[in-house]
Amino acid sequence: MDVILTRTRSEPPRELPAVDCPELPFAVERTELGPLHVRTLRLSGAHRVGRFPVTSARTASNELLALLALDPRLAACDLSGALYLDTETTGLGPGAGTVAFLIGLAFWDADIGLVCEQLLVRQLGEEAPVLARVAERIKQASMLVTFNGKSFDLPVLRTRFVMGRSAFPDEPPHLDLVHVARRLHKGRGFGTRLGAVEREVLGFVRENDVPSGEVSACYLHFLRTGDTRALLGVVDHNLWDVVSMAAIVGLYGEPLEGTQLHAEDLVGVARTLKRAGYKDRASDVVDEALARGAGSAGVRARAEIAKARGDKARALADFEALAASVDDPTVRLELAKLYEHHAKDAARALALVEAGTGEKEDRRAHRAARLARKVNGDREKSGKLW
Repeated sequence: MDVILTRTRSEPPRELPAVDCPELPFAVERTELGPLHVRTLRLSGAHRVGRFPVTSARTASNELLALLALDPRLAACDLSGALYLDTETTGLGPGAGTVAFLIGLAFWDADIGLVCEQLLVRQLGEEAPVLARVAERIKQASMLVTFNGKSFDLPVLRTRFVMGRSAFPDEPPHLDLVHVARRLHKGRGFGTRLGAVEREVLGFVRENDVPSGEVSACYLHFLRTGDTRALLGVVDHNLWDVVSMAAIVGLYGEPLEGTQLHAEDLVGVARTLKRAGYKDRASDVVDEALARGAGSAGVRARAEIAKARGDKARALADFEALAASVDDPTVRLELAKLYEHHAKDAARALALVEAGTGEKEDRRAHRAARLARKVNGDREKSGKLW
C-alpha cells in the first residue's frame, strides 16, 4: 500500500466544490435516497486519447460497428446517444459480495461534448442513489458501450440491483469492445486488455496508473483509514477507462477507406466481415491489408475468403504460396482439399496428406485411403488410354 500511495498524486484538485471529504474530487447531491457523490467533467471535441479524438465516436459508422460486433441490432443505434460505462469493484467476480464502488459513465451533450460522470459509493450502505442514477442514464441511452461489460460490469450491476431490491432497467443494445478487439488485434499478439489496446492501437500510455488488480485494495484501505490518496489514483484509472472507450469506438467505426488501423488489424476486420456474411467487402479489405504489408496472415485470410466466395483458383494460388513459405499442417489440409476437389489432382493431395495435415489419425488415414484409391484409379484410366 505504501508503494501505491507514493505513486499517486497527493495534491487535491483545485477549485472544487466543498464536500464532506474535501480531498476527493466529488460534489454531493442530496437525493431522496441519500447523498450522491458525483464528479462531472466535460471534454471538448478536441480531446484526444493518444492519436485519436474522442469526438469521432459521435460520427462513427454504426453499420460497421454492428458488423464487427456481429450484432445487427447496433446498426439501428444512434451513436450520439451511447452511454459508456465502466465499474471499479471490491472483487474480481460478479458475486453478491462484490460492490461497484465507483461507476464511470460518459455520454454526449450536443452543446458541450463528452460529459464524463463518476459516481462514488463514499461508504458502504450508500449504493441506492448511485444505482438510481445509473438506471436513469441507461434508460436514456440508445446503446451501451463497455470493455468486457457483458462478462463483468453488467452482471455486477444486475446483482447490486437485486441486492438493493431494485429493478434493473431494460438494456439497450450493448457494444462490448473487448470482443471486437479480440477479433481485430488477434494477429498482433499483445492481448486485449484495455491498457494494451490503448498502448498498441491508440498510442496512449498511462502514467502512474493504478493496476486493476490493486483497485479493490485501494478502496478497502480508504474505507478503513479515510486516506484518500490511493483512491485518487483509482478515480483517474476509471476516467481513463471510460474516455478511452470513446476513442476506440471512433477508430473502429471510421470508414475503412483510409482507416488508421494497422495492416494486421485489417486482416482481423476482413475475417470478421467474412464471418458476418459480407464476403465481397471482406475481399476488398484483405486486399487493402496486403497492400499495406499484412504478410502471410493476409495471404491466408485472402485464401479463406476466396474459398468462401467460390473463387477456388484464387484460394488455390494463395494456399500454394503459403505452403511454400510456412510449415503449417492446416495449410496443407486446405491445399489438399483444393487439389482433390477443385484441381482434381489426387496425387498432389495425397502427398500433402502424407506430409501431415494436423487431423486426428483416423480422419487422416481415411482421407489418405480415399486419395490412394483415386490415384490408382487415375493410373488405371491412364493405362487403358494407352
